[in-house]
Amino acid sequence: MKLLVTGGAGYVGSVCARVMIDAGHDVTVVDNLTTGNRDAVPEAAAFVEGDVGALAPEILDGASFDGVLHFAAQSLVGESVEQPEKYWQGNVVESLKLLEAIRTTGTPRLVFSSTAATYGEPDAVPIVESSPTRPTNPYGATKLAIDHAITSYATAHGLAAISLRYFNVAGAYGGAGENRRVETHLIPIVLQAAMGHRESVKIFGTDYHTDDGTAVRDYIHVYDLARAHALALEAAISGRHAIYNLGSGSGFSVRQVIDTCAEVTGLDIPVVHAPRRAGDPAVLIASSDKAIGDLGWEPTNTALPTIVADAWEYTRALGDRAHSAPA
Repeated sequence: MKLLVTGGAGYVGSVCARVMIDAGHDVTVVDNLTTGNRDAVPEAAAFVEGDVGALAPEILDGASFDGVLHFAAQSLVGESVEQPEKYWQGNVVESLKLLEAIRTTGTPRLVFSSTAATYGEPDAVPIVESSPTRPTNPYGATKLAIDHAITSYATAHGLAAISLRYFNVAGAYGGAGENRRVETHLIPIVLQAAMGHRESVKIFGTDYHTDDGTAVRDYIHVYDLARAHALALEAAISGRHAIYNLGSGSGFSVRQVIDTCAEVTGLDIPVVHAPRRAGDPAVLIASSDKAIGDLGWEPTNTALPTIVADAWEYTRALGDRAHSAPA
């Protein structure tokens, strides 16, 4: 297939671009590099720098693309609360421009990078696709708005579309991994502390009703995630917008993650206890039964030490190219 990957200089987008190229697909990446890294774009991919909404009509017009993998987004939860206008513009408006370009050029398939943040605080776990969608921040709300827009485009214009709602993505693949200027994900934060780039790791809340008192989250290896995108491209049906959760189906606590990082790296990781953050549920675990049944997908790299080891290998290989952040 000939594929357009938006946000392909970011973490998940760059790994998915690599997996698509490895599978024999022709990949073009578009990214404005505000949060992505140019050197994360696979060498075999064509690269266009700029905003997706402005460039998509020109890129897609007359080029006979078989599908679009849409990763480009603003994705920091805290920032979305402080600057909602940035998220409604960057996520929703840009995505609507992309949808229009897909419609007018007759591009047949779309796989959208959605998020578990569309569910907000769940009533029950594991979370299934029919669980209520009640996002608690503008980031989740903008992603949910795009899902609604995609549904209407699929119904009205015959678009074959699938949204994949990720839980906590981690690990590395093919020389690509997490290297953000502003990092909010637990595993890379812990590994930054192991490298000495942070003074310590904060544990937000030690009084949850969990086995060790810290919050539990579902971690999915980024390679397993990329495989799901490949399967989604094949499974997308004209006129239908399907939504699938992607997770491992099990959870690890914050303490388990920190302890595993210490075991894998062989290094001490200083920890500071802090109060719970507002809106942080005790447990978030995905049910991926629908994706397993419909797409034939199943996560294969579910062991936490494997996920951490891949992330650690990538972090060490970055050397001076690693973004570092204060505690």
